[in-house]
Amino acid sequence: MKKLVFATGNMDKLREIKAILSGMDYEILSMKEAGVDVDIVEDGKTFEENALIKARAVSKASGALAMADDSGLVIDALNGEPGIYSARYMGEDTSYDIKNQNLIDRLEGVPDEERTARFVCAMAAVFPDGTEKTFVKAMEGRIGYKIAGANGFGYDPIFFLPQYGKTSAEISPEEKNAISHRGQALRAMAEYLKEKDS
Repeated sequence: MKKLVFATGNMDKLREIKAILSGMDYEILSMKEAGVDVDIVEDGKTFEENALIKARAVSKASGALAMADDSGLVIDALNGEPGIYSARYMGEDTSYDIKNQNLIDRLEGVPDEERTARFVCAMAAVFPDGTEKTFVKAMEGRIGYKIAGANGFGYDPIFFLPQYGKTSAEISPEEKNAISHRGQALRAMAEYLKEKDS
């Protein structure tokens, strides 16, 4: 079984990734599980650049296939904020309850049709031979008026999906994986890996 090191320390994210990539001939490890301890400075200007920075560093440190994603929330009425700074928005140690409430407050008075937003995910793979591949996918929605739902993490409780009439924290993990930005990007990458391995 081949080794695939995913550049994350986020166990929620790793659980999601393992669920989507299950059935593939890869042992999927977190950086910690692979013994990779590198400081990575994400100074890219786009989700794609940041994903590649992480995947390159982890592939170099592990000698294995490394994958990384950089994802975030893009809110049109806030000029694309929090964007690539989604994880660091209002400080990395600030709880998402506070971040989410702040975004809702900043959108006060903004009508439904102008509350458009999307989760964007750039998925990057860097192979030991230096080959690189990226996919960028998005999940469209709106910013809700209140925090709702206990499934999901991060900005999920304020990300309203009109087709479900619920936030992405109120739908099941299976429903979310089927439509999410990360799910789409991972499935595209999984197809690519299958073709590359065949």
